[in-house]
Amino acid sequence: MGIGIDKAIIVENYLQATIYKMTDHYFEHSLAKIHYYKFGNGSKSMLSFHGYGMHGKQFKVLESVLGDDYTFYGFDLFFHKETRLVDQSIENVKKGITKKQFSDLIQAFCNYENIDRFSVIGYSMGTFYATTVVEELANRIAEFILISPSSIRPGNVIKFLSLNKIGNRFLERLTSSNKGLLRLLSLLRRVKVVDDIGYNILYKEIATPELRFSFYACLTFLRFWNTNEAHLVDVLNKNSIKSIFIFGKRDPMYPQHIADHLIPKIKDATKLVLDENHEMINHNFATELARLLK
Repeated sequence: MGIGIDKAIIVENYLQATIYKMTDHYFEHSLAKIHYYKFGNGSKSMLSFHGYGMHGKQFKVLESVLGDDYTFYGFDLFFHKETRLVDQSIENVKKGITKKQFSDLIQAFCNYENIDRFSVIGYSMGTFYATTVVEELANRIAEFILISPSSIRPGNVIKFLSLNKIGNRFLERLTSSNKGLLRLLSLLRRVKVVDDIGYNILYKEIATPELRFSFYACLTFLRFWNTNEAHLVDVLNKNSIKSIFIFGKRDPMYPQHIADHLIPKIKDATKLVLDENHEMINHNFATELARLLK
């Protein structure tokens, strides 16, 4: 006797909604104590790098649609939540971290978790992490997914505040004052470098001295991670890495055209534009990404 249609739908919906228990962990390295979450139960691994002011849980929305295929490792990035550098002094922050140092940390993490081949996904600030991993460890990468890729076009203001010595000193002074960074943020909104949504996100992230230090540290510590686009295209093509670039149609911070010079050079690249603003890590995003990965 066959199963009824209504019961079949119930069973199907139950299977689609299968959620695996998320667990949190620490990985101790000579550079940092990394806090991360594991969710999903698939045979494929995906390292996940969140956006500024977020945390390692940001991509949990993918679990319901891809949790049977992937096990996700969602990191709290440097200067976020529970991840801490071994030396988090401002002097050490100013020294910065090289791409090689970070790739060594990721390789050590993969050895610790018994991960061989893996995919990477990054959103906004997290795209710097994802892109660095691909540039340095391309032979281990299966899929490369960038959402609102600031690593492709960080913007002149970010470059000035992070790479330029005068700009970085100016940023240090602003972040050590109570109102200086708020004034800069207001100026960036007036000249349309950030929209209202971006402004509100950043405003909440600079309310205390600790948060202002994190803002300074994020821009300063990662300043050596400029994307080498020629090298990136070369390793993506040589290693046949499936690449997906995702944009929000209403995202003024990282509009969809910023990678148009890059995507045609990549053999296996897809551009996806969602009817979203900058805050797009939601169910619609998860559904559309799953469609491309299935």
